[in-house]
Amino acid sequence: MSNQSKLHDKHTDFLFQCILQLKDIDECYDFFEDLSTVSELKAMSQRAVVAKMLRDKHVYSDIVASTGASTATISRVNRSLNYGSDGYDMIFRRLDEAERGENPEGVEQQ
Repeated sequence: MSNQSKLHDKHTDFLFQCILQLKDIDECYDFFEDLSTVSELKAMSQRAVVAKMLRDKHVYSDIVASTGASTATISRVNRSLNYGSDGYDMIFRRLDEAERGENPEGVEQQ
């Protein structure tokens, strides 16, 4: 059974539909502050930064020093980067495209 089939259900679909309604960073802060604890949000943001640093070829010791993440967390994120669903890569590619002023794949222009 893949991770995707474990995650897919109507409750998770509803959560993701809620997230897709967010229009800017301020709305994200409001929603995620209501949705999650500070520690849950900090853990998710830490994993995103760890993933970016790994993708940018930083070594574990630099990532630990910069983020405070444990080596176990860094290893788990690294495993997701290498064997996961490519979600991190998709987001990082879109962020890079947005930074360069390009239209990210699959994102409609407004």
